[in-house]
Amino acid sequence: MPETPFLSVIDLRARRMGAAELTAALPRAELDVESAVAAVRPVVEDVAARGAEAVLDASERFDGVRPAHLRVPRAELQRALAELDPQIRAALEESAARVRAVDAAQARPEETVQVVPGGTVTQRWVPVRRVGLYVPGGRAVLPSSVVMNVIPAQIAGVEQIVLASPPQKEFGGLPHPTILAACELLGVTEVIAAGGAQAIALLAHGAEDLGDGRALQGVDLVTGPGNVYVAAAKRLVRGTVGIDAEAGPTEIAILADAAADPAFVAADLISQAEHDPLAASVLVTDSTALVDAVEHELAAQVPAALHRERIEQALRGEQSGVVLVEDIAQGLAVVDAYGAEHLEIQTADAAAVAARVTNAGAVFVGPHSPVSLGDYAAGSNHVLPTGGTSRFTGGLGVQTFLRGIHVVHYDREALDGARTAATTLARAEGLPAHGAAIDIRFAR
Repeated sequence: MPETPFLSVIDLRARRMGAAELTAALPRAELDVESAVAAVRPVVEDVAARGAEAVLDASERFDGVRPAHLRVPRAELQRALAELDPQIRAALEESAARVRAVDAAQARPEETVQVVPGGTVTQRWVPVRRVGLYVPGGRAVLPSSVVMNVIPAQIAGVEQIVLASPPQKEFGGLPHPTILAACELLGVTEVIAAGGAQAIALLAHGAEDLGDGRALQGVDLVTGPGNVYVAAAKRLVRGTVGIDAEAGPTEIAILADAAADPAFVAADLISQAEHDPLAASVLVTDSTALVDAVEHELAAQVPAALHRERIEQALRGEQSGVVLVEDIAQGLAVVDAYGAEHLEIQTADAAAVAARVTNAGAVFVGPHSPVSLGDYAAGSNHVLPTGGTSRFTGGLGVQTFLRGIHVVHYDREALDGARTAATTLARAEGLPAHGAAIDIRFAR
């Protein structure tokens, strides 16, 4: 093992812990969304009050540029696609085709249940009418996030899509041209040059005039990843609009045994650390030999990486590390307590082990299913729950953009059959008018 290991070690092999104690013992990034809420509240309130001017002022302050156009002209979208590297276009088309194939299977048909003769309940799945999709533009340009947000919304049947991405000083106040090209490729024509909290506020509240004489109507739902300030802004507008999640720093957990290839494990830990100094890379294993081998691989691979300083900071951070367990059964308890955004299973009989996982945003099975595949071209979605929230929510998908509506149709005879149960419960709850609304239908 190198003299200074990249990953700290938490040894749980001799410890018996309850679920809460286990969760508290695991490495996790500290994300103080509440402090960020205090920082962004003035920005969100200013955008709600002043609209486009407030967004422009915030862009100038935070992004160092005041866009000439908040609403990106269609000609700029078309130009970006025309000038896009053909290889990148082909890769985006391939990624989109794979995501579309997976999402098409998620479309929900209308389902009618005959509860009794003459009494039916139909479940209709109705798309959200207008959605705002956020694509960040900080340390990395993420056209793949355009694919991951747009396609499930389109499959769901969303009528109106507006996408926001930060203005870039080097591109004259427009979002990155690869983002614009991806929008044009997928048929998204309403694109806003705004980032951060001000973009979320603008999507939620709309504006009377974006500076081109045209209003921007507020959306019904905001989705997409972002930094802590984006998460804080989502918290502030929730209720005015729906949100998908308050996403935190990205994270990977790898459950591995002695059968795992240490070079693969190290590369996958590095791949997530590349995102952000707060990114979490966690190895859960029952093999000390694997830990030593992975450390040797990290020592070789990290110095050769383009973003080695960022990667090293993330790997050495308190949110990353190795968790030593007695066996794979304890390892499964650990990864379920952790609830990783991305969970890799690199063990013998990986498929059987993966089938026992209950908490994860997405599970990647075996040595040839790295998280990077899911980021771009597996067909799965890469907008996933972070911070352990996978225990109660899932990733972005077609269902995110659909609302279930029950349609109830009972005839007189069917109502009569339910009358006793309904009126009895109404009286038991002290709500006699509820029962009377049923009885009156049989009084004439």
